[in-house]
Amino acid sequence: MPIKSVNEATPLLFPRLYICSFQNPFASTIYTSLCRLHIIFIIMFFSIMSGGSMHSGLVGLVCLAIASAICCSSVGSSNNIMCLESERHALLQFKQGLADESSDLASWKSEKDCCKWRGIACTNQTGHVITLDLSYSYYADSTKWRGEISPSLLELRYLNYLDLSYNHFEGIMIPKFIGSLSQLKELKLADANFSGPVPPQLGNLSNLHTLDLSRNKYISSENLEWLSHLSSLRYLNMSEVDLSKVVNWPQSLSKLTSLTELKLSWCNLPDVNLRSLSFINSSTSLQLLDLSGNSLNSSIFYWIANVSSNFVHIDLSWNKLEGGIPKGFQNLCSLESLTLWSNQLSENFEDSVKTLSCAENTLETVELGFNQFWGSLPDLKRFFKLRKLDLSNNQLNGSVPESVGQLSSLERLYLDGNSLSGVITEAHFLNLSRLQYLSLSGNRFSINLSSDWNPPFQLLWLDMSSCKMGPAFPKWILTQTKLTHLDLSNAGLSGSLPIQVWDLFSGLFDLDLSMNQIHGKLPNLSSTSLGNVNLSSNLFYGALPSFSPMLQSLYLSNNRFSGPLSSLCATQSPYLVYLDISKNLLSGELPNCWMQIQVLQVLNLGKNKLSGKIPSSLGNLQSIGILRLHDNNFSGELPSLENCTRLIMVDLGNNNLSGKIPTWIGQSLTNLAILRLRSNEFNGIIPFSLCTLAAIHVLDLSHNNISGGLPHCFNNISQSANDYIYYPSFLNLELVWKGIEIEFGKNLAGMRSIDMSSNYLVGEIPQCIASMTELISLNLSRNCLTGQLPENFGNMKMLESLDLSRNQISGKIPASFSRLNYLGVLDVSHNHLSGRIPLGTQLQGFDASAYMENLGLCGPPLPQSCPGDGTVQDDGIARGTKTVNDGLISLGFFISAVLGFVTGFWMVFGSLLLKTSWRCAYFGFLDNAKDWIYVKTVVYKAKVRRTLQR
Repeated sequence: MPIKSVNEATPLLFPRLYICSFQNPFASTIYTSLCRLHIIFIIMFFSIMSGGSMHSGLVGLVCLAIASAICCSSVGSSNNIMCLESERHALLQFKQGLADESSDLASWKSEKDCCKWRGIACTNQTGHVITLDLSYSYYADSTKWRGEISPSLLELRYLNYLDLSYNHFEGIMIPKFIGSLSQLKELKLADANFSGPVPPQLGNLSNLHTLDLSRNKYISSENLEWLSHLSSLRYLNMSEVDLSKVVNWPQSLSKLTSLTELKLSWCNLPDVNLRSLSFINSSTSLQLLDLSGNSLNSSIFYWIANVSSNFVHIDLSWNKLEGGIPKGFQNLCSLESLTLWSNQLSENFEDSVKTLSCAENTLETVELGFNQFWGSLPDLKRFFKLRKLDLSNNQLNGSVPESVGQLSSLERLYLDGNSLSGVITEAHFLNLSRLQYLSLSGNRFSINLSSDWNPPFQLLWLDMSSCKMGPAFPKWILTQTKLTHLDLSNAGLSGSLPIQVWDLFSGLFDLDLSMNQIHGKLPNLSSTSLGNVNLSSNLFYGALPSFSPMLQSLYLSNNRFSGPLSSLCATQSPYLVYLDISKNLLSGELPNCWMQIQVLQVLNLGKNKLSGKIPSSLGNLQSIGILRLHDNNFSGELPSLENCTRLIMVDLGNNNLSGKIPTWIGQSLTNLAILRLRSNEFNGIIPFSLCTLAAIHVLDLSHNNISGGLPHCFNNISQSANDYIYYPSFLNLELVWKGIEIEFGKNLAGMRSIDMSSNYLVGEIPQCIASMTELISLNLSRNCLTGQLPENFGNMKMLESLDLSRNQISGKIPASFSRLNYLGVLDVSHNHLSGRIPLGTQLQGFDASAYMENLGLCGPPLPQSCPGDGTVQDDGIARGTKTVNDGLISLGFFISAVLGFVTGFWMVFGSLLLKTSWRCAYFGFLDNAKDWIYVKTVVYKAKVRRTLQR
């Protein structure tokens, strides 16, 4: 553009002084004088060019420029510059909208200069506020802010940095007026508990180069078109923002041509077909891409391979990617990090390595865990910068090449959960001096490391579960003094632990030595840092020691610990969540100190020798979800657990508990899925409140002294197979299944069982019991039940085990029993049943003992024939005479009969199928005939009845 006046030319000559003129009156005066003198200089310039002294003119011009720069510099560096009063007032208004309960913003009042306030920064030249940073930091002395965001921020016209991240704005919307802060360059509102739609006014911030709205789970956007106006945007993070309705997200993002980092993880992005789209096709500057957790398909690979060869970090984990790593990735020669964790990728791993060979000089992180990569591990030593290699939970086989020991930069190595085998030797760790995390569990490795081996590394994490390491405890592990996690479960260890081990454990937080043959006593562990301890299935004995106050989980089941539980009270573990000391030799009464373990969720003390009454303080465990005190010698009545409303399992079986079954079980424990009170001395009737246990899966009241009838409200109990109940992976439960006590583990969630056997129940089996259509096992044996079986018993089609034996049930077996197609165990013996056993593949397939001691019962599989069976047989056979073959029954006869039947059937059926009028007439005739027969039968029966009455 041509310069039209002297006033337009002056800013070009003195740009710094021009800017200063807007910031200070003194600089403004200088600038005005320069404008007036500029004409003189122009005249002098042309004069010089016409023959005057050019040198002297230039010297004067340069001197004036230097003078103006010095002037402006001196103005800007004045120590007297303070924030403007209008901006100070705006900040105080902003403060009034916040809840400052901790007085963290006390400086915002006591200090007059707002440029010295906490979280505020100003320009040195003018005092304008340019930074407002009130982000919360866990590591600094700060407060999570609440309240409102005042529009007084609009007075901060020069604000270019605004950060309110990691606060708690209690679900308010992101203010629309933020889009009017036109000078903003960085806007950070991450994890601040905003909600509602993202205001499209943010698209007005044309100077913005950083936008972070991540981790606000309750904000959403239905359109990202507003992003297209942010042409200067270089960093965009909207992770965990709901973008499920933004079907045009690829097109909107393609306009961000300056973008270098894009993070849209866990946004519920619609899975669009990207093969035909040009996504960010002009953003060759893109270096970091994070689209993890969006369920995207493999079409996402197409544009990644074409969009840029400058990718440094790619994260596509937790999607639905299939196939292998695309060949287009062979051009990504600057790649440092590739994360494809938890997808459905399936490829020979050697081919994957070839695809990534261009990045062998840059690649530092490879995370391919939880996929289906197969094949053997190739030589990886050319990837010399590799720091993290995660190939866990794939289908890799073969041995680990020794060349892995040449990866001197390696810090994390995860090979667990594969089918790898072979011997691991010192060569595999030769140069791994930086190694900190090592996981080899779930393979078939043999660890062959000499007892005097001195590892070149200091590990923080070691997991060699299911590796062959024993029988002695590996001495080289004693050199790893920085360990925080150690898992040597199922490693073939036996004998006692070295004394030095306990010194090593002082720094450990996670320790798992379960499923070995280690023996010995445990020392006092109260001075350690142990938070999670699993020593189950070993041979430890002696009294329980005191543990760390940091203890969160303790598994000591299936050992030989003895003595009282008094050390539990001495442990003082306020963080204890899981406690399992089942299958030991503990004795004495339960301590009454459960008040100090308020967060306890799982308590399993089953199969010990504990006795006495169950302490009432257990009722204060409001977080308890699983309570197992089974197979002990507890006596007395059950204390109130009404406050334990999160209970999903109560197992008190095989004790000496007495009294009535409390009504509060059904009234308060509404989440209860498993109630096991078998083999106690409970008496009285079954409380009707148990019918309100809508989530019950297993109800076992067997082997008690319960009397009365079965409640007629069992139809209120939901036995839906869709009810999902979470059971911890370590949980096992003993149930009588098909007549045998079996320990259920992983398949416990699918069990639906009612067992009320061996009590004193009387009366009939209520009809409503047949409404529990998802029931798998029903045992009402060894009671005093009478009456007839419900006619609709066959509605329980999922039944696999049914035991009604040793009662006084009479009448016939309902015909609906033939519909119990899944029935594998049946016992109705020792009753008063009569009549023919219904015909059905299942019922005739059981042994005769299932029906024995029912004197009136007949028909297969029993040897007793039913009355009238002989009349339906051939006369000759019925009389015991020899049957004569008259020559008519031959192979040709059977062939002719079959052909005749097929021909006749299709002549009739085909005609009815093709001719609508014939079909309607035919079925109409059948209906009329049925009605005619029914009426004639009823009339005939009435006549006979009247005749008999006479």
